[in-house]
Amino acid sequence: MKTIGLLGGMSWESTAVYYRRINENIRDRFGGLHSAEVLMRSVNFDTIVALQQSNAWDQAGAILARLAKDLEQAGADCIVICTNTMHKLADMVQERISIPLLHITDVTGQALKAAGVRTPLLLATRYTMEQDFYLAQLRDKHRLSPMVPDAEDRTTVHDIIFSELCCGVVRNESRQRYLDVVARAHAAGADSVILGCTEIGLLIGPNDLNLPTFDSTLLHADAAVAFALDEPRTRHAA
Repeated sequence: MKTIGLLGGMSWESTAVYYRRINENIRDRFGGLHSAEVLMRSVNFDTIVALQQSNAWDQAGAILARLAKDLEQAGADCIVICTNTMHKLADMVQERISIPLLHITDVTGQALKAAGVRTPLLLATRYTMEQDFYLAQLRDKHRLSPMVPDAEDRTTVHDIIFSELCCGVVRNESRQRYLDVVARAHAAGADSVILGCTEIGLLIGPNDLNLPTFDSTLLHADAAVAFALDEPRTRHAA
């Protein structure tokens, strides 16, 4: 079994989901007391958020690249950045290491294509919905036509992520607000939903929605297990 290197803490609420999902997968495959070979570096998310808000992405990238190198030197065979937004810096991180970085957009795009959908609604942080690093990857590499909510709904989605979900707060009224956002996008032509922030699965999932739903956190964790076991990445984490 190969060793998975996790760059976590952004936020730790979703990093805990990664850790549980990875180890549940290994236990499901091998039974008993089997668990994954994992190395983790977890950052102070407050520091990263401050860099995001001040548009100091190069500084944030330097932090992640240094920690990824630490994981490689400690014996990790791959790197998993446990957040969608910070994949804005994935190329910078990959340049500093010689082991593969498993890109969350690739994993998600492959699952969408395999399911035969084309026009997903992307729910994510404002950075991921409004900057082009994620959407362009879905369009150019995976030939999808992603949608994002309108400006007011983007604010709603973003604010609930940072003020509630990243703090471990899950509110029924916020779940309904997300469902309303999805309903408006469905009426505008969305044929599926990407949970494109690693915390969103704490609030909504496929049981809440009438559209095919792709949880990027679960897909990414499953891809890490597939890498560790040299298995094809075919699982659809709806």
